[in-house]
Amino acid sequence: MRNTSIKGITNIGQWVTWNPEKQVMEVGNGGTWLMENGLFSEYNPKSFTDQEFLNAHGRLLTPGLIDSHTHPAFATTRELEFEMRSQGKTYQEIAEAGGGIRNSVRKLREISESELADLVETRLNLMLKHGTTTAECKSGYGLSTEAELKSLRAIKTASKRTPLQTFSTLLGAHEVPDEYRDDRETYIDLVINEMIPTVSQQKLAEYCDVFCEEGVYTTEETEKILLAAREHGMQLKFHADEFVSSGGAELAANMGALSADHLMAISNTGISALAKSDTVATLLPGTTFFLGSNTWAPARKLIDAGVTVALATDFNPGSNMSLSMPFILTLAVIYLHMTPLEALQSATSGAAKSMGIEKNTGSISPGFKADAVLWEVDNYRQLPYFYGSNQTHQIVVGAKTIL
Repeated sequence: MRNTSIKGITNIGQWVTWNPEKQVMEVGNGGTWLMENGLFSEYNPKSFTDQEFLNAHGRLLTPGLIDSHTHPAFATTRELEFEMRSQGKTYQEIAEAGGGIRNSVRKLREISESELADLVETRLNLMLKHGTTTAECKSGYGLSTEAELKSLRAIKTASKRTPLQTFSTLLGAHEVPDEYRDDRETYIDLVINEMIPTVSQQKLAEYCDVFCEEGVYTTEETEKILLAAREHGMQLKFHADEFVSSGGAELAANMGALSADHLMAISNTGISALAKSDTVATLLPGTTFFLGSNTWAPARKLIDAGVTVALATDFNPGSNMSLSMPFILTLAVIYLHMTPLEALQSATSGAAKSMGIEKNTGSISPGFKADAVLWEVDNYRQLPYFYGSNQTHQIVVGAKTIL
């Protein structure tokens, strides 16, 4: 990809963004957004003809999309399990038969770090082509100190080869690996006393996540692991209440986690707990869609309760093989009953908050990172309206066009 620096984006049609001062989504028309030193500097109602400006030719301008929950570090796809689900097998049944996460673990341990980095790079570039300019990337398919470190190093290597900005998450507690199925306490001790300290020492991850779910990690185990992560300087994230209401959302709120993710089975108590906290509810409708489920996260209840909502793909080989954030916007409008403006906010400023970067990323505002997308549409309502086709026209990262 070739990068070209620009002074700004001019001759804009409609532009829409979160306004951090007014704390509302703002919709404007025309003019120019100026850039300086890789940041947005100011808005000018005039248009410019200088060739150092990117001419929007009346197209829609939004902030770059932020995918705040992804699993790009995996070795092989799992299309056989996809076929099994189409024939009536559930995600849990496939996992109990040795498929699911544990299947990916076996494959990842066999692949070299350089091969894995190449795969992650390819996936990050595909995200970028669909308008994602910032992504959170989880490990979690290694489930050993060596393999988790390999995954996180591969993510770091891949991120250096692409303009897309990445942040990394240690997800060593994604499952209990086969060799510890009858000795889970020993594995939890390994995560706490070996994996977390080593990842922290090598500065390989900003966040730590745990799959807090019935049959995976209990709330007590999750709290124990994440307390250790916090002591080592990591910010906290949760896989919570995906299949059953297990108290994950409440624990996330009580621990001051950045986000609680999935939440298809969140209880009213969990919603109330999130509403009283700063923890973001990250919703992953692509997972519900891909698993063929009819249980959607209660976005309207969360929004009406005052909870900040983020949207993300949950890109992974088992439960959602889509890298497209625009498709997630479509699902959010249709099945989560969000308005197009709410969905766009959740995919930009809401997602930024779920990663703790909301003060400099996710908005077209002075002082914010100059990440933006020009779309082949006339207005923001058309973003979720079109689906199954890529409507990106030009992507800008740090005031550089990505061609």
